[in-house]
Parts: sequence; structure tokens; C-alpha cells
Amino acid sequence: MGKFILKRLLQMIPVAMLVAFFSFAIIEIAPGDVLMHYIRPNMTNEEIEELREELGLNDGIVEKFVGWGKNVLQGNLGYSLINHRSVAAQIQERIPATVGLMGASLVLSIVVSIPLGLLSGVYKNRWVDQLISAISYVGISVPSFWLGIVLIIVFSLKLGLLPSMGMRTVGVDSAWDVIVHGILPAIVLSAGNTAVFTRYIRASTISELEEEYVDTAKSKGASSRRILCGHVIKNCLLPIITLVGMNLSHLVVGSFIVESVFSWPGMGTLGMSAINARDYPVIMGFTMMSCIILMLGNFIADILYGFCDPRIQQGGDRQ
Repeated sequence: MGKFILKRLLQMIPVAMLVAFFSFAIIEIAPGDVLMHYIRPNMTNEEIEELREELGLNDGIVEKFVGWGKNVLQGNLGYSLINHRSVAAQIQERIPATVGLMGASLVLSIVVSIPLGLLSGVYKNRWVDQLISAISYVGISVPSFWLGIVLIIVFSLKLGLLPSMGMRTVGVDSAWDVIVHGILPAIVLSAGNTAVFTRYIRASTISELEEEYVDTAKSKGASSRRILCGHVIKNCLLPIITLVGMNLSHLVVGSFIVESVFSWPGMGTLGMSAINARDYPVIMGFTMMSCIILMLGNFIADILYGFCDPRIQQGGDRQ
């Protein structure tokens, strides 16, 4: 296990470097000039050229990337071109809100999809299965921004049950207030994953119910409930660990849309604001943080999969 963990950690380094380089290159070739954010109306051409040289804008893309990488290794992600605040400080302020929303939506997806998937698999081709399958197809197909708008109209404007935007009520500082504000964003962000997990658990349940060990358990007098809860569910849920790691990318991308719709003060809102304002240092910082979240999520999923299934061997080590 130790060698496997070390191997996975070493594999993350070149991935992060490639993501950083290609992101940096895309920003460099994008239309517009970073210098425009620093030029004052009364500056002369000589002063503009001196400023360009001072900012290193005359260097090649490789030199710029190396310089940026050295600063990152020192913990300096640069400063925003718009508000001139530290990029690292802004990400540090926003990341708890995003991680909390992603975690809540992921837990909600798992909790809802497990019983739905099991019911759908047990009652294959019956009305229960058809109803759950229809709901799953809708969940996969409906755009997040449309679902978010619909939920705001129904639960906030019409029924007045839940807040429509923000993370806290002005003047209120309590955990319950944050939870109430996060209900609608978490539901929208979890909708797609819930549908995918449900379909996957359904297929696994159908497959497991056809295995010989189920017939053996029935011949020994085990009840259907005991077989389902004691044996089938364990084999159905094991691959979900890998599926969760694979679907983390949907959570990161979905946070852009969901946080914008609900004005949730997370990294998605920060990233969208930076893109609209062409705030390149913030864009790079957000991109790298998103990359790290995805890599850590997949890394944790691999480790958990190894602990849950000792039969799997990784690099000669027992997981």
C-alpha cells in the first residue's frame, strides 16, 4: 500500500505541471493585453515600455511560465489585476464554501441514489423501476442552470420556504442559516450525479441478483431482505467509490453554474468573475486549485477502493 500511495503521489506531479502549462499557454494566446490593466491615461510610451519590461511581458511563454512556477513554489500565486489582492488569500476565503457545497451535494447524491438504485434493480421492469428510471433520465438531461431557476421560482418566490441566493442572511451567524441557504444549491449540484449513481447501482443490483451466491443463500433459507442488505448491497456499492472519484470533475464544473445562479460565494463565483474581467492571475490560481481538488479526490477514491477490496493488487502491494 505504501508503494502504491507514493506512486500515485508522484504521478500527480507531472499532471499538475501539464495542466499548469497548457492553462498558462491558453491565457497567453488569448486576445487582449494584460498591460491595459496597468496603463494610466497620462503615461508616455517610454513609461509604458518600462512597465512592460518590469512586468516581464516581453519574455517568451516558457520564461514567463518558469517565473510563475518559481513564485508558486514559494506560495505566491500573484495578485489580482482588478482588486490587487493576493490570489492565494482570495482562494483561501472562497474554498471552504465550495468544498462544503461539493461535499453536501456528494453526500446527498450517495444517500438518495443507493435506495433508489436498489429498488429499481430489485423490481426490474416493474412500475417502480420505470418511475425511477424516468426520474433518472430527467436528472441526467436537465441543465443545472434551468433546474436552479425553477427551484428558485417554486421554493423561494412562490412558496417562500427557502432563500434564493447567498450563503448567509444579513445579521445572522449560525450553522443552520448556512444549511438552509445551501439546500437548493446542493440539490441542483447533486442532481446529475444522483441520476448517474442510481442507474449504475440499478445495473449492479440486477447483475448481482443473478449470481450463484444469491441462489445458494436462498436455498439455505435466507430472506430476500437479508440477501439484499447483507450481500448484494456490498458488492453493488464498491464500484461507486471509483465512480465518485471520476465524477468529481462534474462537481467542479457544476460549481461554476450553480454558484453563479445562487450567488454562492465560492470558487465558482470567483472564477466566473475573473474570466469576465480577464483577471489572469486569479484564473490561473482557480484552475490549479480545481486541478488539485480533482487529483486529490481521485487519489482518495483509489485509496478507499483498496481498503474496501483487499483482493485488488496495486504495484505488487496489497490494498
